[in-house]
Formats: sequence, structure tokens, C-alpha cells
Amino acid sequence: MAEQLMSAFESSVDKTNLILKDIEQAYGWPRARRNQSYAALRTVLHLLRDRMTVQECAEFAAQLPVLVRGIYFDGWQPENVPVKLNRDDFLYEVRQGFPYDVEGGPQRVTQVVLDALRRHVTQGEWQDVKSGMPRDLQRLIP
Repeated sequence: MAEQLMSAFESSVDKTNLILKDIEQAYGWPRARRNQSYAALRTVLHLLRDRMTVQECAEFAAQLPVLVRGIYFDGWQPENVPVKLNRDDFLYEVRQGFPYDVEGGPQRVTQVVLDALRRHVTQGEWQDVKSGMPRDLQRLIP
């Protein structure tokens, strides 16, 4: 039993590291900038989560690695969702949560993180997430 739990935990860490690596590779960052890839992931995850209904939020979370799911739900207040954010509001909030200056600004950060996440959930679930967003936000989602 303990071996199964450790294996599940290690698998979650490995999958989380793959997502963070995807972000780093998109920017050409070395692993030493892991704090930036984590900040980007966390910021975009929280904004995406808060823009969704409780039901869609839970369905999306079920496909995330356990460790990422913990990051995703950290600080969540389901009674306050969905938060109405248009594209400009979303990008503004990304900039507030991700204080690093990077090429392409908050729009590129958003697209890089969403592209990394898209590779780790089913296409059907990703389409559900995308279709639940306002049209102007849908254009940011790969």
C-alpha cells in the first residue's frame, strides 16, 4: 500500500515537472528559472479556474496531476465563481500574478501555460474548457 502511494506521488511529481518543463522550453528557460514557470502555471491556473463554473472546474481538475490539482484548488472559493473576466481583464490579472518581465508579456505567458496544460488533458475536456469561455478569451486558448 505504501509503495502504491509513493508511486502515485512520484508519478504526480513527474507529470508536474513535465508541465513546468513545457513552459520552460517554450521560453528557452533553464531549470534554474523553475520559480518563474511555477508562478506562470499557478497564476494562469487560478484565473482559468475562477472563470469556470464549479462543475467544469471539477471536471477539468480531475485530469490534472494530483500536485497540479493542489495548486489549482489552493485558495479556491467556489461560492464566488465564475468571475466575469474578459480578455483584457484576464491578461491584466495575469500581469498582477506574474510579476516577471518576459517576452510577449501576459498574453504570451497565458498562451504558453495553456498550451502546456492542453497537452496533459483530453481533447474533449480541453474543448469543454474553451467553449465555456467568452469569445474574446477563447482566442487566447489553443
